Amino acid sequence: MDGMVAQEKDMEKSTFEQELERKGNITYTCRGISMLPLLRQKRDLFTITKKQGRCRKYDVALYKRADGAYVLHRIVKVLPDGYVFLGDNCLNKEYGITDQDILGVMTSFVRDGKEHAADAGGCRLYAKLWYMLYPVRSLWKRLKMRIRNIIHK
Repeated sequence: MDGMVAQEKDMEKSTFEQELERKGNITYTCRGISMLPLLRQKRDLFTITKKQGRCRKYDVALYKRADGAYVLHRIVKVLPDGYVFLGDNCLNKEYGITDQDILGVMTSFVRDGKEHAADAGGCRLYAKLWYMLYPVRSLWKRLKMRIRNIIHK
């Protein structure tokens, strides 16, 4: 599945929407590599808090796609009628996500037993620098794929 998708055993009987409505926040581990290097698959935890108002550029938000998939990606552009999303380890931006699609925003994550606030200065700086390097990272990833395809032919 494309994107960082949250999972937990007790979620089988309820949805993220119900859990956020009931508790106001949820903490999960993730599956997938789209938010590397920030979140590591099955190693780091993240906490999502129910969305309050408009999101900001560089927020990491949990949203539900039209196909029902839950995705955790970063907002790289705020538009009047929606948002543009991009996973930290992805090449393709996702358009057409609206406020109605967003369930919540990541407020913290736990790495190696230490909790980090998602809106702390260091995390915001990481997000800005990481996105600023997107053209270079994109070019590098595409070049690696081309080379791999040439070698395997």
